Amino acid sequence: MTTDRTEPVNLMASLPADLPQEQVLTLAQGTAMRIERIVSSGQASPPGFWYEQQENEWVLVLQGRGVIEYPDGTLVELRTGDSLHLPAGVRHRVRETSQHGPTVWLAVFWR
Repeated sequence: MTTDRTEPVNLMASLPADLPQEQVLTLAQGTAMRIERIVSSGQASPPGFWYEQQENEWVLVLQGRGVIEYPDGTLVELRTGDSLHLPAGVRHRVRETSQHGPTVWLAVFWR
């Protein structure tokens, strides 16, 4: 889903209580950048799946909790207000997200 609005968008509005899959809303997009609101409700990367993106990614947890895992077993827990930079090519996965209430991420991708 993409928003083409020119009026304000409240990132905390219309949060679904239960989601069968993550909800992604593209807030802005250009040739070398994309900003998304991602809402998770207990979702995680499938076992054995690793992101190895061509883009840099910066994430901010606006609400809830998420755990990022690296291949060496390092876990990074992110709670409301925490941010993390994931440089292009760095393998990682989402190990877990809040199961009691949504996790709301603001993600910025760029090349």
